[in-house]
Amino acid sequence: MEKVRESEKQFRGEDSGVKYLFRGPKVDWGVILLLPGQRLGGHYHQEVEETFYILEGEATCYVNDVQYHLVVGDAIRLEAPERHNVVNESKQPLKMVFIKCPYLPQDKVDL
Repeated sequence: MEKVRESEKQFRGEDSGVKYLFRGPKVDWGVILLLPGQRLGGHYHQEVEETFYILEGEATCYVNDVQYHLVVGDAIRLEAPERHNVVNESKQPLKMVFIKCPYLPQDKVDL
């Protein structure tokens, strides 16, 4: 059993970005906070499936150059090797959960 508290973990970019809550051994997951105008960054995975679930705000998600508008309560699951990026084009912070499976930390390919 492993227990964490989100408030004790740090975002990759200090006040925003990716915040891992669990890393392996079988799954990666955590939260992402994107401030207005920020983007996750285009990438894809060679083997990993990735899911996003919107907790707060609105997201514009690009999947293989197709745009999807996501709001609170929406989830989107991406198969490898679908290219994707998430952008906060709104005036409010965007907070979402991400889940990546299986745990393959070197699987990401930046675009």
